[in-house]
Amino acid sequence: MKLGILMDPIRDINIRKDSSFAMLLASQSLGWENYYMEAADLFIQDGEAWGRMSKLSVKDDPSNWFRQGDRTPWPLAELDIILMRKDPPVDMQYIYITQILELAQEEGVYVVNDPAALRDFNEKLFINYFPEFIAPTLVSSDPVQLREFVDTHEDTILKPLHGMGGASIFRARKNDTNINVIIETLTLHGSRFIMAQRFIPEISDGDKRILLINGDPVPYALARIPVYGENRGNLAAGGTSKGVELNSRDREICQGVAPTLRENGLAFVGLDVIGNYLTEINITSPTCIRELDKIYSLNIARDLMLAIEKDYASS
Repeated sequence: MKLGILMDPIRDINIRKDSSFAMLLASQSLGWENYYMEAADLFIQDGEAWGRMSKLSVKDDPSNWFRQGDRTPWPLAELDIILMRKDPPVDMQYIYITQILELAQEEGVYVVNDPAALRDFNEKLFINYFPEFIAPTLVSSDPVQLREFVDTHEDTILKPLHGMGGASIFRARKNDTNINVIIETLTLHGSRFIMAQRFIPEISDGDKRILLINGDPVPYALARIPVYGENRGNLAAGGTSKGVELNSRDREICQGVAPTLRENGLAFVGLDVIGNYLTEINITSPTCIRELDKIYSLNIARDLMLAIEKDYASS
């Protein structure tokens, strides 16, 4: 099996927390060949998708974790599988990447996650397909409508639709003297959609990341807990973490979203759940594999690779 991975620069990753690195380790352990690409390596020539790729070997050693060969132009169709693991933002450059990968997909390459789904589903908007699982939510660019939402629910979260890692997330309460400037900043004076949600106080118990492989959940989640004085549990925002077993509500949410994930080729997904509510569906580059593996002696990436191999063989 020849596996290509498209990711942000591997030299900059933290291997103790990087899920893409876990996937590369798992692929290598199965005897597959790994090939590395970054966004700038992709191109289309005469209607065919190509990439400047280098053969990659990895080692679980924080001082020397990868070795790569020379970059060589190859048609992407020479690969069996491509993992699309580039982080957001999902901007126009990202959209162009998905279109290049879709050309490769049409030539028989199995791409995870499906490029069309990466274009079609915004990670924050996606939750609105499942209203039975979400807290009161508004998506709007209208400052008046957003202020009314804050006044109605009294304690809310406002966030952009394109961010990641907890960036630019604000907690806004009724009569907050900063509410106008928060809304102006996030909406660019009413020209950009944002999301408003009723604040979920159970965030103090953690923002749970639940990983699903072809719609089937890993039985444990990583609860990301805000530090004192912070509203965000994101590890990138300084949150701490602990492992927790999925409860009945977690499983109900997973069961509810799984058919849609499978139908749209979303083989590896991370759900964010706070209390009883689904708050985000991460499809671009879900993380937390290595943390859960360490806590529970799992090998989530190997399970994922085996599931991908099975899907590839039947496609």
